Amino acid sequence: MHIRKFTKYLKDVILQSNAYHVTVTMVELVESNAELKGLEADSLVTEYTQVNTAPKMWHQTYRAHSQINPYTSSPCHTEMILTEKEQIVPKPQEEVAQKKKISQQKQKLMAWE
Repeated sequence: MHIRKFTKYLKDVILQSNAYHVTVTMVELVESNAELKGLEADSLVTEYTQVNTAPKMWHQTYRAHSQINPYTSSPCHTEMILTEKEQIVPKPQEEVAQKKKISQQKQKLMAWE
């Protein structure tokens, strides 16, 4: 998906839910990194995206009357690979090379070598 279209899509998703705010921030960071490396942000295309679960983080919440409740979070590892969109270049027409005619005697001599 084209990076501009992907960013617009994620911003539309944010209107429904706040869970994808991190992804939009990550795409904007990728876009700025691409500009630093000299790539055109308009020609970037998402090639690969993967989200893996990370180890759960466990904390405690202290409540009234000496009660302790668990307070866990479920983080994730996100991996995104973007590449520049390939431009179609017309194939140059090559001239057909003519084969050399070699006598049968020379072919036999070449075979022995």
